[in-house]
Amino acid sequence: MKTRMKKLLTLIGFAFCLCSLARAELAEQIDGIISESLQKRVKFSIRIIEADSGRTVYDHGPRELMIPASNMKIITSAAALKYLGPDFVYKTQVGLCGNALVIIGSGDPLLGDEKTDARYGREPGWIFKEISNALKSKGIGTIEGITIDSSVFDNERVHPSWPEDDLNRWYACEVSGLNYNDNCIKISAKNIGGKVAVFVEPQTAFVSLINKVVPISKGSSAVGTYRNRHPNRLTVFGKCKDEVGPFDVAIERPAAYFGFLLYENLAEMGIDAKGQLVEKTLEDGSDFIPLVEFSTPLADCLARCNKNSLGLAAEAMLKTIAAMNNPDKKNGSWERGRELIYEFLTGLGIDKSQFYIDDGSGLSRQNELTAHAITTVLSDIYKGDNWQLYKGSLAVGGIEGTIEKYFKEEKYKGKIFGKTGYINSVRSFSGVCVTGRGDYIFSILSNNTNGKTRTVIHNIAQAIIDDTADETVNLAESPAQ
Repeated sequence: MKTRMKKLLTLIGFAFCLCSLARAELAEQIDGIISESLQKRVKFSIRIIEADSGRTVYDHGPRELMIPASNMKIITSAAALKYLGPDFVYKTQVGLCGNALVIIGSGDPLLGDEKTDARYGREPGWIFKEISNALKSKGIGTIEGITIDSSVFDNERVHPSWPEDDLNRWYACEVSGLNYNDNCIKISAKNIGGKVAVFVEPQTAFVSLINKVVPISKGSSAVGTYRNRHPNRLTVFGKCKDEVGPFDVAIERPAAYFGFLLYENLAEMGIDAKGQLVEKTLEDGSDFIPLVEFSTPLADCLARCNKNSLGLAAEAMLKTIAAMNNPDKKNGSWERGRELIYEFLTGLGIDKSQFYIDDGSGLSRQNELTAHAITTVLSDIYKGDNWQLYKGSLAVGGIEGTIEKYFKEEKYKGKIFGKTGYINSVRSFSGVCVTGRGDYIFSILSNNTNGKTRTVIHNIAQAIIDDTADETVNLAESPAQ
């Protein structure tokens, strides 16, 4: 018996030595991967831990503050899961107050979202058809005006730290208590017999286009847009040989955008829409009669936020956290959302010197995080009841999301789950590697980046898989038995 126990202890000690040796080899390998980048002044904050034990297997400047880009979405989505709970559902209500049609926004970032609708097999414009059918089922053929209530969020729709030149880009769209179609339109251009026509989808008079696209017969096409002093009047410029687009362009006043589209669609469907479009808060005690409700589970928002890096999803969740923690469940703001995320992070034991929160998506360059802070957040989720839900929201190497076209080799495919991040001179990647020796949580933040930094980051993630690929200690077959 003593001999068997001695052999078992020896084997365990041997296995421990193997793990220590493997950690040393991994550290040496990663140091080699980043060495050239360090010489080119690329800054890194890296931490890799064993998911089950929390033991650090590698770090490099783990507490160095870095601009995280879209890795900020990890913090926002984790906080949303904490404060709202896994069963939270956004509910946009449509009803009547007298003869007026009323829409009460919930802050849902995925109302009319193209990817979400495709996932559920819903056709574009299905929401307007549902509203029309609900009216007709009540025998209502005429409405006297449309009222939009987006007061679940405050009126600050554009974050003050976002670059002004990016505000017509899809990733910098306005954030409203009533969002629709990612608060974007699609623009395309076509050269027809030497003249360029520009098109908008969905077709609406809410947006006007100034066409300054030049037709060309040779060379490459390139078309873009810029805003004017008049809201939703867009200049389309560039050159077009055959066809360009469609590409997404963010609009202004998203709640009014939805209301305007609703007017146009109801008219096409035989509903006589009279009166005015009004944006205001529905007063308590109003005679609101529900007609139809549109629901979006938080799980869908987490996936669009992390898997596809939809900034609107992150910012809406941040403001939703704020609204749901206000006494009246309204006026969700960036300021209050930041306060709650601060409380969330410090509650995990993360020192306030390890982060600075400015927005929810990471578009702001004022955000600062460390690899230690991110891995602490991921570790907390991993050890809780919602890990599988959260893991399912991440992009999957070689399979889906922002890393679909990377990690295609069989030994990596489907084993790296993560959230990417990119803005000018910033690259980030954090998540979990699933290996035969267990799961490894990692965070890799880099600033002052160059064209090779993404490859460096991917090589680090692959090194985690490589380090565990051939190491197997099977205690079930030990000689102590």
